[in-house]
Amino acid sequence: MKGEAALARAAIGLRAHSGWAALVAVRGPASAPCVVERRRVEMAAGKAKQPYHTAERLPVPEASALLDRFLRAAAARAGQAIAEVLEALGKRGLEPAGAIVLTAAGRPLPALESVLASHALIHTADGEHFRDALAAAAERHGLRVIRVRERDLVARAAETLGRRSTDLQDVVASWGKPLGPPWTQDQKLSALAAWVGLERGTFRA
Repeated sequence: MKGEAALARAAIGLRAHSGWAALVAVRGPASAPCVVERRRVEMAAGKAKQPYHTAERLPVPEASALLDRFLRAAAARAGQAIAEVLEALGKRGLEPAGAIVLTAAGRPLPALESVLASHALIHTADGEHFRDALAAAAERHGLRVIRVRERDLVARAAETLGRRSTDLQDVVASWGKPLGPPWTQDQKLSALAAWVGLERGTFRA
């Protein structure tokens, strides 16, 4: 019943922006996947959309406390959306395989004091803030989470799924036609990430 088990799996792909993320869930098998959920996940409003910009001029202890509050709030909002998706998957009889969060290509951030002193690092940290919120929310709901650098996704998908990268991109683009808009780069990359997540070995410890 290996084929039947594969049919019962679904994976979630997430691409973050300032204050929100694109979420796409894809069901298996990996040889013939399809999109089953697609939504925009709202994680912040107002100044919380740019948390490190908001904290830029605060003393480090105050900035740290503010950023922690923003992160908890963003993770809570993301968690609510993920819970709704998991409930919808469950109603379809689908078992979540895990979640893939797309990341930037940058190096790990330095200490907070250094981040707040650099406008370039503040921009980077804002992005990481919401990726961390998505990962924390997914893990809180029992999902195995892996992070994949966005620039590596297509090559990783080709290697993992055993198909040419151009074929994979064409398939993902074609999913948008019956679904209708939005099917931008956000949804395409999230969908491709989810497709990679359908492979059983992806989330192995």
